[in-house]
Amino acid sequence: MLILRRFLAWSFALVLLLVAALMLFLLLFDWNRARPLINEQVSAALNRPFAIEGDLRVVWQREAAEQGLSAWLPWPHFVAEKLRLGNPDWAQGDTFVSLERVSFRLSPLPLLWKTVSIPSIELGAPQADLQRLADGRASWLFDLGPQQADETEQPSPWTLDIGTIAFDKGLVKLDDQPGKTRLEAVIEPLGQPIPFAEIVGKGSAERLAASNAHAQDYAFAWQAKGDFRGQPLNASGKVGGLLALRDAAQPFPLQADVRIGTTRIVLAGSLTDPQNLGALDLRLRLSGASLGHLYPLTGVTLPDTPPYSTDGRLQADLRDAGGAIFRYLGFNGRIGDSDIQGDLTFVARQPRPKLSGQLTSKQLLFSDLAPLIGADSSADKRERGERDVQPQSKALPVAEFRTERWRAMDADVRFVGQRIVHGERLPITDLDTHVVLNDGQLSLEPLRFGMAGGSLDAQIRLNGATTPLQGQMRLRARDLQLKELFPDFAPMQTSLGELNGDSQISGRGNSVAALLGSADGELKMLINDGAVSRSLMEIAGLNVGNYLVGQLFGDDEVKIHCAAADLGIKQGLMSTRLFVIDTDNTVIKVDGNANFASERLDFTVTPATKGLRIFSLRSPLYVRGTFKQPAPGVEATPLALRGLGLVALGVAVAPAAGLLALVAPSAGAAPDQCAPLLRQIQGR
Repeated sequence: MLILRRFLAWSFALVLLLVAALMLFLLLFDWNRARPLINEQVSAALNRPFAIEGDLRVVWQREAAEQGLSAWLPWPHFVAEKLRLGNPDWAQGDTFVSLERVSFRLSPLPLLWKTVSIPSIELGAPQADLQRLADGRASWLFDLGPQQADETEQPSPWTLDIGTIAFDKGLVKLDDQPGKTRLEAVIEPLGQPIPFAEIVGKGSAERLAASNAHAQDYAFAWQAKGDFRGQPLNASGKVGGLLALRDAAQPFPLQADVRIGTTRIVLAGSLTDPQNLGALDLRLRLSGASLGHLYPLTGVTLPDTPPYSTDGRLQADLRDAGGAIFRYLGFNGRIGDSDIQGDLTFVARQPRPKLSGQLTSKQLLFSDLAPLIGADSSADKRERGERDVQPQSKALPVAEFRTERWRAMDADVRFVGQRIVHGERLPITDLDTHVVLNDGQLSLEPLRFGMAGGSLDAQIRLNGATTPLQGQMRLRARDLQLKELFPDFAPMQTSLGELNGDSQISGRGNSVAALLGSADGELKMLINDGAVSRSLMEIAGLNVGNYLVGQLFGDDEVKIHCAAADLGIKQGLMSTRLFVIDTDNTVIKVDGNANFASERLDFTVTPATKGLRIFSLRSPLYVRGTFKQPAPGVEATPLALRGLGLVALGVAVAPAAGLLALVAPSAGAAPDQCAPLLRQIQGR
């Protein structure tokens, strides 16, 4: 037993001596002697030149803030100065990353369970030069040499746990050729930290605190300038001083004011779980010359619009299994002179991201919708910084739909315009549409306008997945009250008449002009119990109509019993199958066509007297010329026969029968005038 006790005592003493010797060695060892070996090993591992060019030292000390055994054990504090990691051979410049100083402390106890625990790292004067060539080679991707694939190889049992990263003034340069981006960003400490609530607002700070998360103060200011995706960028903002990688509940504060081209992005809020890019919670304000300008910046397909501004809350879950989710909640703003509110969700899923949500406008100006079909003015296009491609001689918009953007994402958005204003005289009461974009196929079903006491319903389908684009439209107008269509025309206010119509059109082409220029389809329209005069044409802005009314009726207001039109469209040529107007004194027939491909008009207006009344016009009228410059006049050849009544008009029987379906019962006691007229045309 004595021998055993002596053996154990000597063994314990030897262990203590070895530990003491090891501690003494670690305390007295000059770590600068290890720099060549460290530089060589890191350079070989990263296949890049690496060097610690300054002092390298280790200081051992206890951590008073720790508890338990960790508080009694000395912790090593590593300090390295003037570190440099080189660029690959193909990159410009020698240095990829440089640091004036790096310091960190290592917790010794977790080493027992194979965990390298580093509670904090401090980076002094970091600088980075990031480069990516057109062929995809990037300086931030490391060539670690050939990796041997071994199915039996087990993952390393060691784990790395980093708490926070602190940094001071730094510089980052980025030259990304594929992204057409060149940026230079500088970050430096603020003179005095700014409280989180002072920038994001008291309400946002309290909402964050309610979730048991407390963001740190803003400690650094940053500035960036250069070009982002081919557009000039100028930005500034503030961030926190500690990037908390271990504590996912400690939000990292963010603030930015970014101008990219004509777009401005202002945000303030926090990033949680920075190590895994967990979630964002920001107040976001967007403004710019057109929503369409956001596509090259974000990849989100949005229409061209007048200048806009929005303000809302952006929440993002960046780690969702189905793709990162961005929610723009409770935002409100303006597009042109129209207001806009709603919620939008963008999911970065595969194979295409998707935008969904619901938007509402309490008062929408119809002119703000013009850019959607390229019908906005040249001045509006110039204000958005776009080139005007509309020829002076063309009335139909020739601007092409950007179908390549339709294939970049999907969408499912409901839009409601509670009140729509068209100029000052024609209020369109409301708009309701459901926009669906799926793999390049765009549909608006329904596209519903409340107008003049009735409804205008459309179904529009545009297949942008084909070249050229294929389009289909169905239009249904019901119960449009004439007195509401022309509220400034006094004689119409006693009218009980309505407008009803149906249309279906299909075509091929990548613009409104091309679609109509190749269109097939038909248009049917019926108006009963109205009135017409030069005053009405002036209200409607129809100079040609003003001329025709003057030639037919003089300056008098004339009651219209019925106006019926059945127009066929074949390969862009719209021809009259039936077009008659029945008044007190005469029945007027319109023959001819409108060519949407060439935008030319060729119509003849032929009046016929009723009964024994004498009609003074001896020659038919015509409307020729172009859509942009129509030219009305009087035919040189006088009427061959007069007073032959309705039969002399030679109208077709079948179109008249088709229009009977549009006859609506007249309001009040007066009988409808269109049904008898159409039956008379049919000869019954």
